Amino acid sequence: MFTGIVSDVGRIESIDGPGDLRVRITCAYDTTTIDMGASIACSGVCLTVVDKGPGWFAVDVSGETVSRTADQWVAGRPLNLERALKLGDELGGHIVTGHVDGVGTVVATESDKDSTRVTFAIDRALSPFVATKGSVTIDGVSLTVNEVVDDAEGTRFTVNLIPHTQAVTTLGGLMQGQSVNIEIDVLARYLMRMEQVRGQR
Repeated sequence: MFTGIVSDVGRIESIDGPGDLRVRITCAYDTTTIDMGASIACSGVCLTVVDKGPGWFAVDVSGETVSRTADQWVAGRPLNLERALKLGDELGGHIVTGHVDGVGTVVATESDKDSTRVTFAIDRALSPFVATKGSVTIDGVSLTVNEVVDDAEGTRFTVNLIPHTQAVTTLGGLMQGQSVNIEIDVLARYLMRMEQVRGQR
């Protein structure tokens, strides 16, 4: 379980493949405090630590995960990192599972005073789960949705990135056409399921 509050920006140092990937990620964490088998969200993807050393840890990324996440598994790529939530920690963002629901695309970025407004396009299957003033996770970062627009091609929604978010996450470098990991609000997911079951009765 995570909160969508990024605590470090790491970088993919190396990748061993070509099947399931062994990904080595550099970080600023004190890795002596990271247990083997611990969960770390890597740009929104919950992964298990399988090896570690001073200033780095390694995870295994299955082919299934690669196929369902953004195009981020390349050497040199920066990643938003968040260690798993501990009992008693502050819930500063919202409840995040680290299970990616889909891949979105950056449609546009524009300045909005000191902030940057970013528009994303998502598949229509995710449309019911994204709502104005609701929560969404983009590459592991908890954000508030400003506006949602549905059209024939799918759904577009916007968020505002304040200067702090741009400075301490990878989102400050988003570019048009870039793919991102999307996780919907877990509460929205359960509400939709409840409605589906109710309709079958």
